[in-house]
Amino acid sequence: MQKKMQEFDKDYMEQLITHGAGHDILRFVSLPDLLGEDASSILYVLGKKLARRVNPASMEQVEDFFIQMGWGNLSLVKQKRHEMTFELSGAPVIHRWNVGVGKEYRMEAGFLAASIEQIKELACECVDENVPKKEHVQFNVYFAKED
Repeated sequence: MQKKMQEFDKDYMEQLITHGAGHDILRFVSLPDLLGEDASSILYVLGKKLARRVNPASMEQVEDFFIQMGWGNLSLVKQKRHEMTFELSGAPVIHRWNVGVGKEYRMEAGFLAASIEQIKELACECVDENVPKKEHVQFNVYFAKED
């Protein structure tokens, strides 16, 4: 029998925040090794499930979560009718590239897609792209056309 999982809130997240190599080893070495060639897809789904648990009600809460998780600074740079473009920047992004780990941002993309699904109440998918010359990761979130 599975227990109902606790919803995350800001106070709970602050209690979980740790600094150190342990998280990085698990995230960028152990998980991809364990998941194998399906790591990218599974991490995307994991990010979506995490967003459903965190249940952000606004883009400000999504941006705060990215900072709390140590993922970097997320900012909306362009919005169209069926697409939003975000940039993830800051020391965490540059550090991941310099160290040579975590060049894939599928978990973050999944989290962003599911967060926007909840906020806009539309189905979303997200594609991530590294833009090292501009020192950021670009996320393009595409959402279903309204009927």
